[in-house]
Amino acid sequence: MAQLQLREALRRAMTEEMRRDERVFLMGEEVAYYDGAYKVSQGMLAEFGEKRVVDTPIAENGFAGLGIGAAMAGLRPIVEIMTWNFSLVAYDQIVNNAAKIYQMTAGSYTVPIVFRGPTGAAENLGSQHSQALESIYAHFPGLKVVSTSDPADAYGLLKSAIRDDNPVVFMESELTYGAKGEVPDEEFLIPLGKGAIKRDGSDVTLVTWNKQVHTCLEAAKVLEKEHRISARVLDLRTIRPLDEALLYQCAAETHRMVVVQEGFPFAGVGAEIAARVQETCFDHLDAPILRVCNRDVPQPYATNLEKLVVPSIERVVDAARSVCNR
Repeated sequence: MAQLQLREALRRAMTEEMRRDERVFLMGEEVAYYDGAYKVSQGMLAEFGEKRVVDTPIAENGFAGLGIGAAMAGLRPIVEIMTWNFSLVAYDQIVNNAAKIYQMTAGSYTVPIVFRGPTGAAENLGSQHSQALESIYAHFPGLKVVSTSDPADAYGLLKSAIRDDNPVVFMESELTYGAKGEVPDEEFLIPLGKGAIKRDGSDVTLVTWNKQVHTCLEAAKVLEKEHRISARVLDLRTIRPLDEALLYQCAAETHRMVVVQEGFPFAGVGAEIAARVQETCFDHLDAPILRVCNRDVPQPYATNLEKLVVPSIERVVDAARSVCNR
C-alpha cells in the first residue's frame, strides 16, 4: 500500500495508461509546461513529450471539439477541464457531439474520451466558479458520469474511464486534491457503475458522492456518539450508470435514507435517487427520503455565507435524526 494524495493517484492512473496504450494522450489548459493548474499532471511532459501532453488555448469549446475529433479518429484523449464550471463553454460539444455521435452514426463511430477536472465549490471562488454539475451531464444518455474524492477510487475509476469506449465525464474535487489515502501498489480497475459502502450502519443510509462523502463520514460519527444512531455511508462513485442494486439493498436493509449532494435541490441527482428508491423500495421505507443539498441560491463569496450554503455535518445529522424519529 502507498499513501497517495488524490492528485498523485490521478497522475499515476494517467501515466500508467499512457505507458500501456500509445493512443492515450492528455490535453488541456496548463497541463504541460505549468505541470497542471492543480499539479495533477506534474512531470508528465518530461516523460511523454509535448505531442502527448498538450497545452491548449483558453478555449474550452475548441479543445473539447478537437478531443472529440481525435477520439473519432481512433485516439483516446484525456481532456482536462480546469474546473467543470468552464465546461459550460464546451457544453454543446460534450452533450451534442460526444454523447450522441455513436447513436447518430449507427455505431460507426465511438468516442472514447475522458473529460476530467474539479467540480463543486472550493473556497471564496464566487458563484460562477462553485457549481456542482453532476446532474447537468447525468441528464444526457450517452455520457457516463463519475464523481469521486477518494484516492484509491479515483485511481481505479480513472483507469476504467480511459479504457471505456464511451465518453466519460470524470469529476474530482479541488479541496481534496491534497487529501491522502491508501492505494494498493499493484494495478487495479474499479468498474464504472459500482458504488461502495464506506461505513456500515443499520438505522439509516447516507447516500452521497465526491467530497460530501467526508461530510457524511463525520456526521455518522456524531450520530453514533451523541444520538446512538447507526448510519451507513454509501458512496455512489458513479452517478451514471447508477448502482441501483446497491442503492436498493441499502434502502431495504436500513429502511431510512438521506441523500447528501453538493448541488441545487431542484432537478438534482438527489431528487432522481429519491424518486427511484421510493418507486422501487416503497414497502421497505419507514420514513420519507430526505435530501441535504446546497441552499437554492447562487454560491456567495464570503466565507461565513459560503458555509451556510453547502451541506454541513450539522445539517446531515439533523436530517438523519429526523428520519430516524419518525
